Amino acid sequence: MTQDAAKELVDVIDAEGRPVGVVTRAEMRARRLPHRCTYILVFNSRGELFIHLRTATKDVFPSYWDVTIGGVLAAGESFDAGARREAGEELGVDVAPVRLFPFRYHDARTTVYGMVYRVDHDGPFRLQPEEIVRGEFITPGDVDLRAACQPFCPDGLAVLREYRLKN
Repeated sequence: MTQDAAKELVDVIDAEGRPVGVVTRAEMRARRLPHRCTYILVFNSRGELFIHLRTATKDVFPSYWDVTIGGVLAAGESFDAGARREAGEELGVDVAPVRLFPFRYHDARTTVYGMVYRVDHDGPFRLQPEEIVRGEFITPGDVDLRAACQPFCPDGLAVLREYRLKN
């Protein structure tokens, strides 16, 4: 995590997803405090899913593949504003992500109250080098094959599982 990212202010949330305090991102990670996140599934016109390799400097799941674009919301930021911001930052495109469903995730590293979105876009993308090493479109079925032998962010895979159940 960069020093600038470590200083970003984020909301700490209660069990209902309501903000109850504000801390730095570094403190949120160090104490594993519950926070809000966006998850964006990006599909191209052939129905392939965009996946990307995270940089080694990411604060959770560094150097893992991820099936979603998105991230932690800034303190006071809405889900919709955060999704649009994250798509712009990470993909370099101005899009209006379509809200799909709320999503909760918890493991030993993180506790998230999130919102899942979908974007349909064929690229090209201008990937954010601080967060993304490279990306590619693959079929959703190929995600399962790759995840069996390469590290993928578990929360992103959980988002994809839930998306498949709902669609």
